[in-house]
Amino acid sequence: MGLGAQHILLLLIVALLLFGRGKISELMGDVAKGIKSFKKGMADDEDVAKPIPPRTIDNDVSSTNDRSKTG
Repeated sequence: MGLGAQHILLLLIVALLLFGRGKISELMGDVAKGIKSFKKGMADDEDVAKPIPPRTIDNDVSSTNDRSKTG
């Protein structure tokens, strides 16, 4: 037994009577803002998740070799 068109229409009418048109539109606006915020957060996470290339440390090997030769 599924929901027919009459059942869905009745549920929509009851929801409209309980919440009113203004409240439903506010709720849908808040849902849209939440979805946009979620998508932005996911995009930010992808930027952070990109691997950062390792930094190389340059050691001055020639200066240590010069000291051992002179001493």
